[in-house]
Amino acid sequence: MLGPRATRPKTAGPPGPPGTGGTPSTAGDAAAAVDAFLAAHLGARLEEARQVDAVFAEEVAGRVAAFVLRGGKRLRSAFVWCGRLAAGQAGDPETPVRVGAALELLQAAALIHDDVMDGSPVRRGAPAVHADFARAHRAGGMRGSAASFSTTAAVLAGDLALAWADDLFTETALFSPHGDRLLREWRAMRAEMVAGQYLDLRAQATGSSDGAEAMRIATLKSALYTVQRPLTLGAASAAADARTMEALRSAGRCAGLAFQLRDDLLGAFGDPAVTGKPADEDLRGRKPTYLLAVAVRYATESGDTEALAALAPDAARHPEDSVARMRAALERTGARAEVEKEIDALAAASLRHFADAGADAGARREFAWSVERAVGTVPVAGGEGV
Repeated sequence: MLGPRATRPKTAGPPGPPGTGGTPSTAGDAAAAVDAFLAAHLGARLEEARQVDAVFAEEVAGRVAAFVLRGGKRLRSAFVWCGRLAAGQAGDPETPVRVGAALELLQAAALIHDDVMDGSPVRRGAPAVHADFARAHRAGGMRGSAASFSTTAAVLAGDLALAWADDLFTETALFSPHGDRLLREWRAMRAEMVAGQYLDLRAQATGSSDGAEAMRIATLKSALYTVQRPLTLGAASAAADARTMEALRSAGRCAGLAFQLRDDLLGAFGDPAVTGKPADEDLRGRKPTYLLAVAVRYATESGDTEALAALAPDAARHPEDSVARMRAALERTGARAEVEKEIDALAAASLRHFADAGADAGARREFAWSVERAVGTVPVAGGEGV
């Protein structure tokens, strides 16, 4: 159990941009407040890093700070605020802003490490952190392998982002009357993320095409920490009751899965100018997505041997047109259309579950707006999802 609460030190300015009384009035305002908080908070972390070592501060801490501030939709921050709204907005409004900032730092750690694991050269429309380290290695005429140096340096950068996330969250929880509940959500979320990432790695290595396994990975790796846990963290900061928390877990799981299924479609068919990353990475790496699993199942049921050959575990390693053949198979089998339907159904179900939390009309409107940003479609309440 956490000890007695004290007054939290003000390390990074007000929550703003203000709604009434200096409090963000919408989920979008809350996301902007997180950006403002992060700018000040990371400035303080960089100053601390300079006290440790100037090279470390410039080359590692500076890269992490720049990556965090460079972009992203701040979806998790918006969902934290939606959770607070659903619970009635009790408590200090700075707490969900700080929680949102900690989540953005955690997201940065996850993306930096994920890009290393996937060998992704681009993130948020710019070189991924490990790719930038490799560029610096070559430009500086350093000895040894640029690939080895950049991989190791990026792992350290991701570790630093994770440490900053934990430090900020722990400080926030220590000075919150609901710190024990917040910490339980945070601990569970970190374990889920690692489990999902490992299961994804394992399924890729085994060449899995199992739909249930793909949905399990999507839930653990993305859905829970993108929507469900942010919602419940925001609600816990406002002393939500058990009924509200349970409804938000259901809402968050549905919206989070819709988000991941949309990400799967963008990974196969997206425009790099919009997504900020190459459009064929998931296909070249044969990521074990639900989209792939549906296509394999439909091809098996219909006897489409051409599609099965295009989607086989070793297909992407051979013909130059393998990615085009995989895309064609995803379309022809009906998998792309089926996943679009699942996204719509899941997004709709998330609105219904959110309403079950007892959220008022304003909170429901902010959640619907946040879900639309996450999944790329306007959700209409009523679906059941998978």
